Amino acid sequence: MSKPIVAIVGRPNVGKSTLFNALAGEKISIVEDYPGVTRDRIYADVTWLNYQFTMIDTGGIEPESKDMMISYMRKQAEIAIETADVIIFLVDVRQGLVDSDYKVADMLRKSHKPVVLAVNKVDNFDKFMADVYEFYNLGMGDPMPISSASRLGIGDLLDEVVKHTMQLEGDEEEDERPRIAIVGKPNVGKSSIINKLLGEDRVIVSDIAGTTRDAVDTAVTYEDKEFVFIDTAGLRRKSKIKEDLERYSIIRTVAAVERADIVILVIDAQEGVTEQDAKIAGIAHQRGKGIIIAVNKWDAIEKDDKTIYKHTKKVREVLSFMPYAEIMFISALTGQRMFKMFEIIENVIQNQSLRIQTGVLNEILTEAVAMQQPPSDKGKRLKIYYMTQVAIKPPTFVIFVNSKDLMHFSYTRYLENKIREAFGFGGTSLKFIVRERKEKE
Repeated sequence: MSKPIVAIVGRPNVGKSTLFNALAGEKISIVEDYPGVTRDRIYADVTWLNYQFTMIDTGGIEPESKDMMISYMRKQAEIAIETADVIIFLVDVRQGLVDSDYKVADMLRKSHKPVVLAVNKVDNFDKFMADVYEFYNLGMGDPMPISSASRLGIGDLLDEVVKHTMQLEGDEEEDERPRIAIVGKPNVGKSSIINKLLGEDRVIVSDIAGTTRDAVDTAVTYEDKEFVFIDTAGLRRKSKIKEDLERYSIIRTVAAVERADIVILVIDAQEGVTEQDAKIAGIAHQRGKGIIIAVNKWDAIEKDDKTIYKHTKKVREVLSFMPYAEIMFISALTGQRMFKMFEIIENVIQNQSLRIQTGVLNEILTEAVAMQQPPSDKGKRLKIYYMTQVAIKPPTFVIFVNSKDLMHFSYTRYLENKIREAFGFGGTSLKFIVRERKEKE
């Protein structure tokens, strides 16, 4: 089950970012320091009680004038409606009800997505309750008084959000079909790849009926296997502001990656791998998804016997945090190697679901430890007792040691390399959890 996505919508200065930060806790950075990942926080993972969801901040760009306000709000609401499962509509008790609040409420109502109406800046419930009731006029159900700054009412707000996400989970039957998101910067050929895959005689295409969130999903049957492709190329509407476009394409990408098992990152061969590519790759890596890098427009590159080697090296350098990613060179235009894609997807799916017996893992562990001594600090040496696999998608291993502090990142990586040498695990990240045990246990 993918994590539900919750978006915050509201006029400028109603406190969206304050609410976002209050909900996201102190985790201010979007992802760890992968190269090329800027720290503009567009999304964050929120855990409330036992529930987890991904929070998206649709704001970020403020309109310059009153006239632009409505179109700005509309754009923001559109992006939220398109990508989110639950929407928090934030209004400001001190400014009261304004025209653009009504317009946004209309859009949200028509979308039939669950909306939680939150009235912000209520730092004294007794004093402001009469003003809060005014927002019943929006016809969006009960307004919930909160104060992002003083963190009042946040728990009730989250309870309400979780109620909606639980209903969504009830609505979704378990879909076993692998979901593949095709992501990348605008104009790298994402749509042409999907169209090429769909346009072949060997492929049976069926539109997926049902939920609105699957508006751009396509079911594809290839050699009796069904795949669901999630197209993020929905960014057809041209935006006047460049950073606007970039921010929204990232929001869309987060939404698609969240729902996918495998992410195909499309890179333009002529342009080479860029910082924006690294940003998108970082999102998929952090989420533990299967990853295939498709270098498109390969037909346009002049080649000699070293071309593939040079391009591969460059991609590996920029995306050095994901050496496991599968790389393929394709052309959506000529169809070159397009069908290899299904084969690679199949392999990655198998690797993501691979389970390794504890006995076998510990043989590899014993050998690895014998070849390279675990680190020590002030005379105390790291002891590794044993290792076991606890999950798949991505394959997740727990390592039991005498001291967590001694388990350096570099030694975990060394063990990961040993496991990969034995089992490959191409295209999927591996997750390691280090647990401490006392000698006697």
